[in-house]
Parts: sequence; structure tokens; C-alpha cells
Amino acid sequence: MMKTSTCIYHFIVMSWYIFLNYYVVQVKNDPKTCMLFKNGGQWKYLTFLNLLLQAIFFGVVCLDDVLKRIKGKKDIKFITAFRDLLFSSLVFPVSTFVFLAFWSLFLYDRDFIYPKILDTFIPIWFNHAMHTFILSFSLIEIAIKPHHYPSKKIGFIVTFISSFFYTTRVLWIYFESGTWVYPLFAKLSPVNQALFFFVSYIFVFSFYLLGEKLNHWKWGDVMQAKKGE
Repeated sequence: MMKTSTCIYHFIVMSWYIFLNYYVVQVKNDPKTCMLFKNGGQWKYLTFLNLLLQAIFFGVVCLDDVLKRIKGKKDIKFITAFRDLLFSSLVFPVSTFVFLAFWSLFLYDRDFIYPKILDTFIPIWFNHAMHTFILSFSLIEIAIKPHHYPSKKIGFIVTFISSFFYTTRVLWIYFESGTWVYPLFAKLSPVNQALFFFVSYIFVFSFYLLGEKLNHWKWGDVMQAKKGE
């Protein structure tokens, strides 16, 4: 993909995620969905946090694209490094986790994660935008743009801190309100809840390594020459 078409693609995806975040606000303000966002608002759901993360990431990507075309590579190393850190440690692992966790639980028993009543006021296209297309865009990003991964120590620290803070928020909401963000946790014993969180952490770190492997498989021979990309 040529540089101009890559810039256009990134702008389209950024606009798409901005639109989705705007749509979330409209859903939140709908009287029919007010109970869905009780106790924590939309930010208690990893799905909606991921939509915000994707919008921020593609905003940074667009900024990186524009500045490179205007100033050249050497002037924006910080922006490029921040772009790559976001993608490697958060964007790819989180989008992959949301995709696999949601659809695995949905296919097993949708009441664990997305009760059928939600279909009456959340369109099917929006469900797929939140839980399906997110992985597609992450895979396309690997295919069209090389990303310089940080050291595993730094990458894992960023991934762990973000995962830990979200886990803490889920638990805090439960202790404050007496209700779980996801119905699944109400059906699990404390031991199984802890096991679920532990396994989730393993999966997220595995997805970090998967992203690194895919990036190296696609761009391995040129990564050293494109650290400034």
C-alpha cells in the first residue's frame, strides 16, 4: 500500500472510531439503555474503553503520517515511538482479547456477556463494530505498517499496568454497588473469579507476543532499517 493511500486509510479508520465513540454517547443517553450504564457508566466496559483506545491510537497514527510527510522521519521519533508502544502493548492485545473473549462467551452462553435483550436497542452492526471489526483493523495495521516493538520488559509492564487497573476498577465497582460489570462473575465462586482474571492476564500477554511474532513475520528483515518509521 502506497504512503498516500495508507494515510487515507488511517484517516478513514480514525473517523470510524470517532463516530463509534460518538454513537456510544447516544446509546448511553437513550432512556432504554440507562440501566446498562448504571454504576460506572460506559467506561466500566472494556469494549467501550477499547473503542476509545482505538480512536486515540489512530489519531496518533494520523498525526505521525502527516508529520512524516511534512517534516521527515527524524523530527518525530517521539510520536512514532509512542505510536508503536500503544499498538504493541495495548491496541493489539486488547482488541484481540475483546474479540476472542466476547465471542467465546457469546457462543457458549450469551447471557454471560451480552444478554439477548440488548439486541432490542443495540443494532447488530454496532455489536460487530465493537467486537468483530476491531481485530480486523489491528491485523490490517500489522500488514500495512511495520511497528518497532519495545523491549519485552517495557511492553509487559505497560500491558500489566493497564490490565491491573481495569481489574481493580471491575472489583471496585462490585464492592461499591454490589453488582458485577459482567453477569458471568455472579455465577463464579471467588476462587473461579480469581482464576478467570489470572487466565485473562495470560491471554493478554500471549496476544502481546502474538502481535510481536506477526509483526516480525511480516517485517522482520526491514525492522532495523525502519525503526524511525
